[in-house]
Amino acid sequence: MASTRQEIPTDQNGVAKHLFAAITSFLQLDPVFKNRPIYITGESYAGKYVPAIGYYILEKNANLKVSERVNLAGVTIGDGLTDPKTQVATHALNAYYVGLINERQKHELENAQLEAVRLTQMRNWSEATDARNKVLRMLQNMTGLATLYDYTRKAPYEDDLVEKFLNIAEVKKALGVNESFVYEICSDVVGAALHADVMKSVKYMVDYLVRRSKVLLYQGQHDLRDGVVQTEVWVKTMKWEGIVEFVNAERKIWTVNGELAGYVQNWKSLTNVVVLGAGHLLPTDQPLNSQAMIEDWVLERGVFENAHKRHVSSESVFVL
Repeated sequence: MASTRQEIPTDQNGVAKHLFAAITSFLQLDPVFKNRPIYITGESYAGKYVPAIGYYILEKNANLKVSERVNLAGVTIGDGLTDPKTQVATHALNAYYVGLINERQKHELENAQLEAVRLTQMRNWSEATDARNKVLRMLQNMTGLATLYDYTRKAPYEDDLVEKFLNIAEVKKALGVNESFVYEICSDVVGAALHADVMKSVKYMVDYLVRRSKVLLYQGQHDLRDGVVQTEVWVKTMKWEGIVEFVNAERKIWTVNGELAGYVQNWKSLTNVVVLGAGHLLPTDQPLNSQAMIEDWVLERGVFENAHKRHVSSESVFVL
């Protein structure tokens, strides 16, 4: 979407503009998509850009004719970095109670976390990002884990397989992608452009979205970077009139094909799911349960149903 380095977005508003152009272009390809509900899903740093594009769509829709609006029905954030200042302060305690570090190491990590929080509060964005990276490096070095994305893994995720697959000429042709384009799992160029964006919170966008659409949050049980603890801590601070009811809502046991899959907590338009036996790249670890989760959330079935159920079309458009 950016033909030069100068065109790469440096903040979430810029990211949202690019994504809006992509989504509206996609919808124009076939009129059958126009009136279908659209759900935007993503993981990890999508904890920033999923709220950003959802927020942008709703703001944009307010000034568009009904026929020109994007029919946003909901957003999904998996293992997301959404409110970094709050989330960075959780790693030491999380790792300590999982049994991965001792008390002395916990204090060392807590001091590093406080520095990341301090720099964020001062709005020294690049330095705050560096401080967060230091916290994660320290945790990695202290634990010796193969990956912080899943503390049970003996080897990192093989995400290079996706990169190889998407760079095959036949795949590019099938997707309508210019053959000269090269897909990268994580681009250092894009990372550098967004370096000062990392520690900026988009929680207020989630507050806005949960009032005007529906929001699904989900985390893999074994993720140490943006997992269960890191999500729960910021959700509790949401400025949404339903947050007290959500926090006090029943945590339901969730099964798929008769087997325990995780836990679901929901209130009105907000749903949070903990998926067992999964890490940061949750669909890789639990593909069947991931699909069941998304489908049941969209259709509001089983434990994903609540007293405020709305009619939902089974013909939806997902933007990943």
